[in-house]
Amino acid sequence: MTDNKQSKKDSSADNVDEYLQTLGNENAREQRYYSQEQPFSADEMTRLVNEERLNALLAQSDAFLQGLSRELKDFDEDVNNDLDK
Repeated sequence: MTDNKQSKKDSSADNVDEYLQTLGNENAREQRYYSQEQPFSADEMTRLVNEERLNALLAQSDAFLQGLSRELKDFDEDVNNDLDK
């Protein structure tokens, strides 16, 4: 970290410039994102998460992925049949 003398010399324009330069830096962006995360206790998660809705969404996503897998398998079979002709 910088010392107090250095922080006093930095202007807000310098801080904005530094921030804008880091916007393109993926690692800095990811670090800023994760630094904003707050840890939740098990009790808080239990209170916040609607378990019934979560289970419904998971079942829905499983059904979607199974259907997608079937479609891809059918597509592969059709392509292979066309290539064999």
